[in-house]
Amino acid sequence: MFNIFKKNHQPSKPVLHILEHYQIQGMLLKPMIKNIQQIGEVLTLDLVIPDNIDPNILHQQLGEQLYQHGIHELNFNVTLHKTKQKPTLPTTTNAMPASEPAISKKAPTQADLTPHPRIKHIVVIASGKGGVGKSTTTVNIALALQKLGNKVGVLDADIYGPSIPTMLNVAGVQPILENEQFVPIDAYGMPILSIGSLLSDDNTPIAWRGSKATGALMQLYGQTNWPNLDFLLIDMPPGTGDIQLTLAQRIPVTGAVIVTTPQHIALLDAQKGIEMFYKTNIPVLGVVENMALHTCSNCGHTEAIFGTGGGEQMAKRYQVPLLGQLPLASNIRQQADKGIPSVIANDGIGDEFASYYLHIAQNIEKNISKYAKVNNSGRIF
Repeated sequence: MFNIFKKNHQPSKPVLHILEHYQIQGMLLKPMIKNIQQIGEVLTLDLVIPDNIDPNILHQQLGEQLYQHGIHELNFNVTLHKTKQKPTLPTTTNAMPASEPAISKKAPTQADLTPHPRIKHIVVIASGKGGVGKSTTTVNIALALQKLGNKVGVLDADIYGPSIPTMLNVAGVQPILENEQFVPIDAYGMPILSIGSLLSDDNTPIAWRGSKATGALMQLYGQTNWPNLDFLLIDMPPGTGDIQLTLAQRIPVTGAVIVTTPQHIALLDAQKGIEMFYKTNIPVLGVVENMALHTCSNCGHTEAIFGTGGGEQMAKRYQVPLLGQLPLASNIRQQADKGIPSVIANDGIGDEFASYYLHIAQNIEKNISKYAKVNNSGRIF
């Protein structure tokens, strides 16, 4: 940990966590920090950095990450030092044909991406592993946000296991093409699109390598005529692979919601997902703990089958909200299987579990503005 901050001006734990792990051009920022001082919402860093690092870019990207943790003004005191040049061999004559130079291009970051012109907030629903109820949670949160008066769309990015069309009762419905763009399918008043919507039947396996899967994701996002939306929810595949990295580099994301169960193994994988989002400069909006409690339908006994407190402990560890806890209930699964999720069951009124999802949607709606991308034009020197 740092031991260079001034007395009574110690940064908060999430700020220290970011400074501990932040990297620029493959180098940790921590050894370059010579002094830290935080007074309220103002953070000042004394830095000694190589002259091949642009302090303006560092200030912009670091400032965006720190803003979500209460740092509204970031000041740098920068000292540049020259990087050592590697010795080069004398020029020689080469009789062989010269090969074309390799093309190298820095991977884009969230700070480089232009927001979608018709979508206000893009929220990814993610988990470290499968089987935690992520897709069921996605459709119910989407419908809950819509009930709160928002215009909501859903993009099913779970390329290898698309289940959103079934859960929203539009399985087998294919989108039409207009001017070489997909027209989203209407599902309960929401525009949705999934790779499952483009397949002929539910039995067709998607045996694609990473590059083709990520290409499909970008086509679903970029070649779809999305209407004006307050929220586009993206149901992510489990894990931290090619699709997640492509999304982080090419789709402007407001934030991520992590779905987990209290089970120890699920929490370990969910933590990897949170760390990946931190490293790709995507804010984590909060944690949803699914399957938290089960109430026996015969005797009424309530039991924590998968353990207790896991989601709450994770939220505290990463200083993010616990957006809500969902019960383990067969009726939630049954409603999703029927294509009538809990939030709109019983002719739109919702079943006994709808209030849980409305609570989560309210927490997302209440906190989303603080995670909007910031044009930080403060002073550097």
